[in-house]
Amino acid sequence: MDEPDDRRVQEWLAELEARHFADLTFPEVSRALRALSSAYVERRATLGSGTALSGAGKRAAFALFYAPLHFLLMRHIVRELPHATKIAGPLVDLGCGTGASSAAWATLCGHAPEIIATDRHPWAAEEAKRTYRAFGLRARVRMDDLERAPIPSGSTVLLAFTVNELAPDQRQRLLTRLAGHAEQGGRVLVVEPLARFVAPWWSEWQAVIETAGGRADEWRLRAPLPPLVQKLDRAAGLNHREITGRSLALVR
Repeated sequence: MDEPDDRRVQEWLAELEARHFADLTFPEVSRALRALSSAYVERRATLGSGTALSGAGKRAAFALFYAPLHFLLMRHIVRELPHATKIAGPLVDLGCGTGASSAAWATLCGHAPEIIATDRHPWAAEEAKRTYRAFGLRARVRMDDLERAPIPSGSTVLLAFTVNELAPDQRQRLLTRLAGHAEQGGRVLVVEPLARFVAPWWSEWQAVIETAGGRADEWRLRAPLPPLVQKLDRAAGLNHREITGRSLALVR
């Protein structure tokens, strides 16, 4: 992770490792990662219930493996999108998870925006608070359903690996809300996995974003992974020689 604030990134990763391995062994976390990966691929219908993060092992696997991957991918996307590092208002992270994606974005901005983050899972909300503190970011984190989360006028809205977990009716209401936000000059960035089966709704959302003047991109990033992420990747039988994703961006 060759970044200007590399020290803070390394300290964040070291704190994650020390805390989550205080009560768990590496084999326990790698087994949990295999189970978590299976849930994302084979049992997607259960994701909305929050059961994917049931148990300390799965939560540790998410924090130690997926959060750093999301951090790396988000930094790549934000660096490549014109104007993405110029955020005038707050950065609203809906379905923030551990906060890795919005932290990655905010720390690339010349003047880091305030983050308003929402997640309905209590563990994720607490983990996000830790992430933002680790990077010295101003943030307000609330535990709530993202449909009730405020979206201030002029804000930039981030939905990273979140929309795919929503029920169809929730997704449609959210799209309507984001379209209205865009019409009022708000900015939006949606990031999802590259696999098409994860987001069969993508074409509809893409049409809305592109009509508003945005763009759709696919990303393939080859970057050195943190040592623990590499080790977990091998142990769980995964393969992240490339970090991939797709995005819909309205960040004019």
